[in-house]
Amino acid sequence: MSFPKNFLWGAAAAAYQIEGAARADGRGESVWDMFCRKPGAVWNGQSGAVACDHYRRFKRDVAMMKSLGLQAYRLSVAWPRVIPNGTGKTNAKGLAFYDKLIDELLAADIQPFVTLFHWDYPLPLYNRGGWLNRDSAEWFADYTKIVVAKLSDRVKHWMTLNEPFAFVGVGHQSGQHAPGDKHAWAETLRVVHNVLRSHGRAVQVIRSHGKLKPQIGWAPCGRTCIPATPNDIQSARAAMFTITERTLWQHTWWSDPVFFGRYPAEGLKVFGADAPKIEPGDMQTIQQPLDFFGVNIYWGDIIRGGKQIPPAVGHALTTYGWTVTPEALYWGPRFLQERYKVPVIITENGMGNTDWISLDGQVHDPQRIDFLHRHLRELRRACADGVDVRGYFQWSIMDNFEWNEGYKQRFGLVYVDYPTQRRIPKDSAYWYKRVIETNGANL
Repeated sequence: MSFPKNFLWGAAAAAYQIEGAARADGRGESVWDMFCRKPGAVWNGQSGAVACDHYRRFKRDVAMMKSLGLQAYRLSVAWPRVIPNGTGKTNAKGLAFYDKLIDELLAADIQPFVTLFHWDYPLPLYNRGGWLNRDSAEWFADYTKIVVAKLSDRVKHWMTLNEPFAFVGVGHQSGQHAPGDKHAWAETLRVVHNVLRSHGRAVQVIRSHGKLKPQIGWAPCGRTCIPATPNDIQSARAAMFTITERTLWQHTWWSDPVFFGRYPAEGLKVFGADAPKIEPGDMQTIQQPLDFFGVNIYWGDIIRGGKQIPPAVGHALTTYGWTVTPEALYWGPRFLQERYKVPVIITENGMGNTDWISLDGQVHDPQRIDFLHRHLRELRRACADGVDVRGYFQWSIMDNFEWNEGYKQRFGLVYVDYPTQRRIPKDSAYWYKRVIETNGANL
């Protein structure tokens, strides 16, 4: 049993996590450059200033992707590299980097999937209020217009935002990520609303200015619920979509406005007076048709009798402390497609691990192979049961800067020796190559 005939196999990465070259060729600063200077904010005081030096090594990295059989690569564009001040003058050298990267990918027969925002918000715009400012939607639209004008003659697949649940919740509420804010609920929900407006404006720009007929989605994360038994399917679905407490991690608070043009009623009741002020036309802007639902899924909560149950004592954990629940790649796509009625693409899935170079000079990561094997079997089961899943992007193509965790966590198919920038494909990279070659029939 294999995946559908035209299923797309890829891997993903993000600009700030791999590019480095933080001061090169006119790049402006992002909130992450600021955050990494804050004492104690990032593990061991590390930053993405050099990272994987992908900015200078992209041709070799693309050649490596081709050698591993990737059919698609999900990348992000760094807003501060394209427009150093966030608005105004475009940085020609920065934009030229993505122009050359797209050409290199296409020459290698790798389809580019471009994410417009993967957390590196321009610092000058943050100093003007950032996402709290209603003008942020137009700032993002103007940036989108520049990128689309340059790349859309070759790029067909677009994503607006990566994990808005996370960059708002962890960056603007708990303060663990950049910019490190700890807003009250009223301000946090204003950020949410302006982020959603920015998403909608970006979709409008891509539709109206794209030179190729675009395929547009986004890449949220959020709570995935897994029924403990067949009798718990309905309660798991309800747990995944019903808002009963104040949280940013429920899909409906974000995706109902995008697909249905309204915030869920139970969410408005829970948030009460802290709910965002909705101006005339806001919901029409947010509700733009999408071609696919990209979703990042790493684990899920198990539901029994309508309640989340704790995992068993001694349960499997990744080095990030995330539970290993492969069934999340069955139930997540199934429940999301049932509700939102568009094809699903898994835009991130993978595991942090403690990889190192063995005495034989190779990097052996059997845990990652087992993790991916289990999850992909569940995704294949979803496809067999009629869920329209169009593709899968492993996170990530190479080890990289993992935000406030610095370089502690290694998610890559390819090992990066940061002092030398040497790349070593891990055992999992060769295993994944075989999965791609067989379209998953070898699982």
